[in-house]
Amino acid sequence: MATNTSDPKIAEFRELLSKARSVLVLTGAGISAESGVPTFRGEGGLWRQFNATDLATPSAFARSTSLVWEFYHYRRELVRTKEPNKGHLALVEAEERFEKEGKHFFILTQNID
Repeated sequence: MATNTSDPKIAEFRELLSKARSVLVLTGAGISAESGVPTFRGEGGLWRQFNATDLATPSAFARSTSLVWEFYHYRRELVRTKEPNKGHLALVEAEERFEKEGKHFFILTQNID
């Protein structure tokens, strides 16, 4: 993966990473949007097509269990058709590198996939 190594901020970040014993990466819907997974709130997001209160609340599940399961199944099947993007692959590479060095690597996400 090519990076601009002349940027002093990149060099500083790399230095911090090399000294870190643990890294926590925070991700969200944006990381999978590049793979074609629709976000919920963005342009073309799922909540522009569907009403969240009809599909993603405990009361919706109690009221229309099969509809909610159908919506979640639709989303699972949609994600299955997508491929990891450069962001996903960079996280895998970072995790593997950290683990080889005996360091901890964590990902905390609000993502659905």
